Amino acid sequence: MITIAQATSYNTALSDIPGLLLPALGQTLAMVGIAMSVAVLLGTPLGVLLHNLAPGGLFTHLTGYTVISWVANIGRSLPFLVLMAAIIPFTRWVTGTNIGIAGAVVPMAIAGTFFFARLVQNCLREVPASVTQATRASGGSTWQIIRTAQLGEAVPGLIGALTFNIIAMIEYSAIAGTIGAGGLGYVAITWRIALDESAGLGKW
Repeated sequence: MITIAQATSYNTALSDIPGLLLPALGQTLAMVGIAMSVAVLLGTPLGVLLHNLAPGGLFTHLTGYTVISWVANIGRSLPFLVLMAAIIPFTRWVTGTNIGIAGAVVPMAIAGTFFFARLVQNCLREVPASVTQATRASGGSTWQIIRTAQLGEAVPGLIGALTFNIIAMIEYSAIAGTIGAGGLGYVAITWRIALDESAGLGKW
């Protein structure tokens, strides 16, 4: 496998590019895959909870909704670099490190969970109230209403939300890569630094 330093020194041939990019692509896919798995597993029920705690939901609770909504807003609105820095002690406690793929996955999963939860909530809002009312009138339990009337009817929107969240996770992985997490972001920033140094522009 060719290194970035070798690539800039030897004017990398096209045949050498895969040896440079493929390992980085694998690292990016690993980060995005793990983070998305956690985001979907935790974000889906959190989004359902937010929707049904809100006014007009199946089990409205304004205090609970306000608290969870406030936490979700903070989690999804913090710039990713700020979030990574803010939870370094937690990341180190969970994974034993705050660098590499393991160090990037924790903040990515947290940001992705809250982001996906809001997307799920928005998808459920688009389901007509009459669908929920009809399921309830037919004797459906709370779980049946959530599973069939809410999530079942929101599938097209949820697929779009999943795609949108994956794109966001790829962006987060690139940001994480610039500070040592690996992946395509790491290759991009290191390549840029190496090119500048080889051109006599000095170190960053």
